[in-house]
Amino acid sequence: MPGLITMEDLTNEEIISILDDAERLLPIACGERYLPLLRGRILGNLFFEPSTRTRMSFETAMKRLGGDVINLGDVKNSSVVKGETLYDTIQMIDGYSDIIAMRHPRQGAAQYAADACKVPILNGGDGAGHHPTQTMLDLFTIRQAHGTLENLRVVLAGDLRYGRTVHSLSHALVRFGCKVIFASPKSLSMPTEIIADIVNQGGDVEETEDLLSEINQADVIYMTRIQKERFPDEDEYLKVADAYKLHARDLDDAKSEMIIMHPLPRVEEIHPSVDKTRYARYFEQAFNGVVTRMSLMCWLLGVGVPEDVIAASEVIG
Repeated sequence: MPGLITMEDLTNEEIISILDDAERLLPIACGERYLPLLRGRILGNLFFEPSTRTRMSFETAMKRLGGDVINLGDVKNSSVVKGETLYDTIQMIDGYSDIIAMRHPRQGAAQYAADACKVPILNGGDGAGHHPTQTMLDLFTIRQAHGTLENLRVVLAGDLRYGRTVHSLSHALVRFGCKVIFASPKSLSMPTEIIADIVNQGGDVEETEDLLSEINQADVIYMTRIQKERFPDEDEYLKVADAYKLHARDLDDAKSEMIIMHPLPRVEEIHPSVDKTRYARYFEQAFNGVVTRMSLMCWLLGVGVPEDVIAASEVIG
């Protein structure tokens, strides 16, 4: 069944169409109006790794559209601890739901699940692999700020080795002609196979360890957390844990329209002083997960979003 496992599952035209639908759905996502486009549909939330934003935004998205949600809950309280395989779990949820959102610690698990079931699978992150629904909300946020996705200068900083968000996002950005700068310690640099793929697509990329030197030219700075849970050796983690810390004082000469993004959660890579600057977009970015996932579920379930959402919806309250 068609799903969204990597950004390669979407054409540029489909990306723009889904973002346009998301834009129209904003009043529904904000709770200002009610439009039950997915009434009678059930989302199966399968999260085998911890999640706050992705899991809750999927649930909010389905409920805002009049659907319902079933959750796997804590893996420790499921049959997974009894030895049930991913294949068998997917077979069960396939029968209980109309669409599945899944996060799993193993790279490739989302594709395996998609091959095993009949309903669409939305990849909510597979290990250090891909996170395409995060990429869609990132693209929505960038387009909100700049009015376009084309020909921007985007700096991706931090953990590029294990960061599935930047793996997916980098591929998407170069498809729209963006210049992408990878800023990271050498030990956390973007995997060579991803860089090779991007270059083969005709992408324009650079690598640097000096994040601060890139700030003044950037249209977007996308910070990421150094992910302790991905390191096999804690000593290796401690060597790079404090690699980058962005402060408000670092932004004095930044472009006025530049934005700072982060998939969250953050640890210390963005100082709280940045929160009150005009550049901070990471909390809005997190909210945008609701509206983009609303649009994605409609698209995968073949449900059209009305051109005039206001006329088609009801006022709440």
